[in-house]
Order: sequence, then C-alpha cells, then structure tokens
Amino acid sequence: MLAPAQIRAARAILGWRQEDLSKASGVGTATIHRIEKSNQPVTGYASTIVRIQEALEDAGVLFIDDDETAGIGLRLTKKRKRQR
Repeated sequence: MLAPAQIRAARAILGWRQEDLSKASGVGTATIHRIEKSNQPVTGYASTIVRIQEALEDAGVLFIDDDETAGIGLRLTKKRKRQR
C-alpha cells in the first residue's frame, strides 16, 4: 500500500501539482490533499489508492516497498509509459 510520503515524492519527481494528479487519476483534488497531509497509513477506499498509484505508474514512477534492507521509496523508470 502506498504511503502519503510516496505520493508526495512521486508528484515532486514528476513536477506535478495535486491538480495534475487529480486529472490523471480521476480522484478529487481535495481527496489527494487529505491523503497527502497525513503521516499515517492511507485509509479510505482501496480503489482510490489504486487509481492514484496507476496514474503515477503510467507516468513512469516505480514504487519500492519496505524490506529488510531499506524503507519505502520510489524511482523513475528509464522509459516512461506515458507523458501527461
């Protein structure tokens, strides 16, 4: 599951505003703002998080899960699937 910090970081690396993510994902800007301002695990509809994650992945973000070596993170793929 995505963490709010990963969503904020993904937007930053893409140079997207919350409005850009809203347009790409079909999730309301107010919902994105609410999710991002939290430091707790994301709550709410799973479909909302899936839409946000898919939009960011389509733009070339690769999410990295927490493991025994390091914490959560992200990086850009070498070839972006789709430019927005």
